[in-house]
Amino acid sequence: MVQKPGVAAAVVVHAGCVLMVRRRVIEGSLSWQFPAGKVEPGEAREEAAVRETLEETGVTVAAVRLLGERVHPQTGRLVSYTVCEVVGGTAHVAAPEEVVELAWVSHGEILRYVPYGLFDPVEDYLDEVLSDGP
Repeated sequence: MVQKPGVAAAVVVHAGCVLMVRRRVIEGSLSWQFPAGKVEPGEAREEAAVRETLEETGVTVAAVRLLGERVHPQTGRLVSYTVCEVVGGTAHVAAPEEVVELAWVSHGEILRYVPYGLFDPVEDYLDEVLSDGP
């Protein structure tokens, strides 16, 4: 079996919300997910997360740290998750052939967008940095 290229996902938190995109082509039961895409040959996972965020959402981000990686239970692909901070730009659908819509999602809304739950290190990070009130 040929190993598919790894996928890099960007966990972008800004103004108390996390950036999510809804893909045009659904993988498994995935509809909403973090900006993500294939890691190109010779490219670091963090670089791919930054590039894919810009390509899909028009937002320029900087990689902060790698949260971890896993074989995704829905797609069987190796996915790495990188915390990124917004450097500039306004979020919009920048790749309409890939992304249908995007949303800044509050902590309390995450399960509506991702009902099957998140990768534990991602969930722990979001629990730490997002809150729904005082």
